Amino acid sequence: MQKKKPDNIVFNEEENRYDASLKPYATNIGAPAITTTDTVAWKNTNIHKVNKQVKAKYDELKAEYDILMKQFEYNNLIYSAKINFEPIAGQIYHLYKNKKQEPFLSIIGPAECNFDHLGTFRLNADKMWESL
Repeated sequence: MQKKKPDNIVFNEEENRYDASLKPYATNIGAPAITTTDTVAWKNTNIHKVNKQVKAKYDELKAEYDILMKQFEYNNLIYSAKINFEPIAGQIYHLYKNKKQEPFLSIIGPAECNFDHLGTFRLNADKMWESL
């Protein structure tokens, strides 16, 4: 049976030597106690900052999504409307409802006719309709 060293002696039993000078921390009895720092305040502050950043990014993405969905809706409405001509990119067109409540696209402005005006649009080079 081996003789056990006292607790205040730093002895490495695997290498069978004293290695107190190799430790990255103080090992003698008079050394200050090793305590963990309280990180709760640091965590709470940073969690709050991260939550603000995530919410800001979410709000930004939601606004972009809302714009995209609105653009999709009126593009869908125009492309499903009756069109008797081939629209030219860059030109302004008007969307109306006829007496049968069917949408149709026209070059005639709202002041020149008496149909229900749904909106004024321009066809861009990407064949997307932009609301004016």
